[in-house]
Amino acid sequence: MKKAGIISIIFVTLAIVLIYLFLCLSYIFYPIKYKDTILLYSERYNIESNLVASLINAESGFDKDAISSKGAMGLMQLMPKTAEWLAEKLDIEYSEDKLFDPEYNIMLGTYYLSYLSQKFENVRTMLCAYNAGEGVVNSWLKNKDYSSDGETLDVVPYGDTLAYVEKIEKGLKIYAKKLK
Repeated sequence: MKKAGIISIIFVTLAIVLIYLFLCLSYIFYPIKYKDTILLYSERYNIESNLVASLINAESGFDKDAISSKGAMGLMQLMPKTAEWLAEKLDIEYSEDKLFDPEYNIMLGTYYLSYLSQKFENVRTMLCAYNAGEGVVNSWLKNKDYSSDGETLDVVPYGDTLAYVEKIEKGLKIYAKKLK
């Protein structure tokens, strides 16, 4: 076999191995579960499904039993008081135990994203509100150091919130492909 043929075989083999490794890493760092539920409530509440999936990955890594150190619960890491308020707005029964039910949690969390999207037109600002709280983000928007127009954040003053938003943004393209 000629030297050029051997080099071609090596490059093709290397390309196959690299693609395989990329796919493996994608499944490790960007898992997907509850696809049908995500698609259902994303459509119902007019929120992009890849945004919901990427947020779930950032919040809980798709662990339906996750509880944060601050008491947020389930896939979309809802605070019990917020979840109770959301259930009231949807006119459905509230139960803290149900926050560990994937469908109930995704329904409430996606509805919350829809609510926040009406308050904050910019997706980045909306995600900051999901993470840091609506009141906190409203105070940031009033501060000229953080917002030049009072509607969009130019600066995210909480490092944890900025890292959270960036993590979700990184997952958007990957989840767009996974949810096709």
